Amino acid sequence: MTEMSPPGWHTDPGYTGTGPVQERWWDGSRWTDQLRMPPAAVRRRRIRIGVGVTAGVVVLAAIAGGVLMLTDDSGRTKNTSSGAASPAPGHPGGQGGPDGGGRSQAPDQQQPQQPPSEDGYVTDVMSGVSLPVPDGWKGQSATIGASVSTGTYTCPADTSQKCERGGVFAAPAQALKITARTAEAAAKADIAVNAKESYGGKAYGAISSHQELKSEPVTVAGQKGYLVRWKVVTKKGDDGYVQSLVLPSPHSADMLVVVRSGFDISSKAPALSVMDEITKGIKAASGAGSGSGQTA
Repeated sequence: MTEMSPPGWHTDPGYTGTGPVQERWWDGSRWTDQLRMPPAAVRRRRIRIGVGVTAGVVVLAAIAGGVLMLTDDSGRTKNTSSGAASPAPGHPGGQGGPDGGGRSQAPDQQQPQQPPSEDGYVTDVMSGVSLPVPDGWKGQSATIGASVSTGTYTCPADTSQKCERGGVFAAPAQALKITARTAEAAAKADIAVNAKESYGGKAYGAISSHQELKSEPVTVAGQKGYLVRWKVVTKKGDDGYVQSLVLPSPHSADMLVVVRSGFDISSKAPALSVMDEITKGIKAASGAGSGSGQTA
């Protein structure tokens, strides 16, 4: 890079040609500490995690029966798995504004901010929302994406993987390649994807049937959104609840935010009421520019 080069993501100048390629943010005059995995590489990864969904710092991932790969701000990647299936890794980049209009920048084009730190919450900076972290759960904030989840256990249909009893994950709709223009349309389109990626893989031996429990408008974080909830029956192991909630971003009217949830149906899993409590506790993110980006 030269001092005349515009700000943007570029191959890390420290990359040696071995190991995963990473990109570093050039602010127009210097290299910053912000790292990410190239979007093309992220799209090639199918990430699963047990029950629910989770996000990596900068790189999106989901929780649902399978393996979760998280890339933190230092560029380190760690693998884990969890109970329900999860949505495929986030697909940074998108096709312009998530609601089909406007000129909002895709996540790849915006300069990253450090996730703010707030006790009891994790924040998705891009979406402008914060998720409450229930007692005993782990949470993670990110420039794109935020998640809360329970501990892991051995997946019922694939003992080589670890699953989670419950998890909730938030990300911009455009990062998940959701093109619907309204919260209702986006939620109705996403629920099947959420269910499949949370419980439809090898971790639970696929989904044999589902039942719709809710499909209704809701007000979350002061925004008029839409929620769809299914009960899914798996071929092996616990059945589960999956929920897709979509709402306009509190910080950007032309951006839709997707919140995916997944809970096992088990005496060892969180009660369904906890899903409702997390949904009600979602709020507009307050402040930005500081914090470690991780809550345990």
